Amino acid sequence: MEQKDWFKDRGYPHFSNKTPLSDRKDIESYISNPNNISKHSFYPLIFKEISQSRYKLSDFSGVERRSHKKIKDGKIVSNKKIREILYATHIDAHIYSYYTQSLSIKYEEYLKENLHISSSISAYRQIRTLCDTKFKNNVHFAKDIFDEITKRQNCVALCFDIENFFPSLNHKLLKLIWAKMLGCKALPKSQYNIFKAVTKFSYVKLNDLKTKNRHFDEKELSKFKKQGKNTFFENIKDLIGSDIIIHKNQKKNKEGKLMGIPQGLPISAMLANIYMLPFDEAIIENLSEHHSVFYRRYSDDIVILCKESQIQFVEDFVKAEIEKIKLVISIPKTEVTVFKQDRGRLQSFRLDKGVLKKNIPLNYLGFEFYGYQTLLKSKNLATFYREMKDTIKRKHKRVEKLKEKYLLDSAPVFKRKIYRLYSFKGQQSRLLPAKRAEYKNGKLIVNKFERKYRGNYIRYVYRASEEMQAPEIKMQIRNHWKILQSTLRKYEFANVDKE
Repeated sequence: MEQKDWFKDRGYPHFSNKTPLSDRKDIESYISNPNNISKHSFYPLIFKEISQSRYKLSDFSGVERRSHKKIKDGKIVSNKKIREILYATHIDAHIYSYYTQSLSIKYEEYLKENLHISSSISAYRQIRTLCDTKFKNNVHFAKDIFDEITKRQNCVALCFDIENFFPSLNHKLLKLIWAKMLGCKALPKSQYNIFKAVTKFSYVKLNDLKTKNRHFDEKELSKFKKQGKNTFFENIKDLIGSDIIIHKNQKKNKEGKLMGIPQGLPISAMLANIYMLPFDEAIIENLSEHHSVFYRRYSDDIVILCKESQIQFVEDFVKAEIEKIKLVISIPKTEVTVFKQDRGRLQSFRLDKGVLKKNIPLNYLGFEFYGYQTLLKSKNLATFYREMKDTIKRKHKRVEKLKEKYLLDSAPVFKRKIYRLYSFKGQQSRLLPAKRAEYKNGKLIVNKFERKYRGNYIRYVYRASEEMQAPEIKMQIRNHWKILQSTLRKYEFANVDKE
């Protein structure tokens, strides 16, 4: 199993300065010494929320309709999905990455002893395709499931979701499985210090750092940049002496003990995978090997293929095994999709309260599988078009401000970037000219370089259509150019012709 490079030049501001590639040797010398890590003081994390709008089928007093809202506990609330992300300072992130790599090697060695388990765990791993030319991604993982359904024909796909996965991990169990991976009875001092950092963590809310009318103090940040520091404070003492609250992990289980790890650290995904190992082993040993059940897990998304007669048995077993590792299955998010022959083709049905609803697909990793066809998830496609239209709208506002500032009758929009992001013209990967500005000894130095552009969403769609052998996927975005042009024509741009 190939490993990603642990060193990454992160550009975001934090409470310690960023670490360019030129510092790599010094950083590696420090973090590769276990004595240093056992005494290392980890900085507070920065907490931010990522909000994702969702247009879902919801029940309104017995009437089902798609909406951005839903009824919860008798009240109408938003359908938005809020993800809590916490990210570390540059030096701390390097420590997490370095130790993730060593832990990953142990994890992969363990999985090699049982290839059935290894093939069942998809997320956060570098797995090569059968042709051994590239690594698998979401498209390949989804295709594996869909191909197995096509092979089995009459079967059921059970999709389970774990409630509050990262914030609910039990610290005692995590420490035990972590030590087991290393082949130790107890964690070495260096790894135990990292364990404490990810379980008894502290953090500052990103919004609390916006001290100037809900915006960052750009004047203060600029002053630090001129000193060669990409930080919010000159040093950690200034943060401690400020009015900004430093929060501590307060999530507790029923016994009143701390639980959960931050989502967003370089080591979080690896810890989540090793934590789930007892569950993975139980499913393979008891369901796959004895009842011919097909099992795949992508982080906390669990998919099991079985016979229709096995539904209740599998559901009960999964819930019981999840409880053993102190987690809970989200009942409302559990989906049961039945596949069977209907009018000469494989057809999907959603089993809901004992009733089969025809043509409701299996949703998995951004795709919808109907049995007879595979499509992009409609929500993802809608997000693409919404982002396209919002981007053009923002460009128009900037153009209007320029016209007002310079008393212009008309002004152009730079279409090249819009086309690169939202059309077939941006599907090819290439090197793009870029600039990086930094201060050295109080002087602004601008360095030119070339950054790799990997293609846009259209490129992903074309590749997914090819990998899935599903031309219907490509057909879903056949009108993207027309939609892009019609959106541009809605606004007054000097270089856009009206029809």
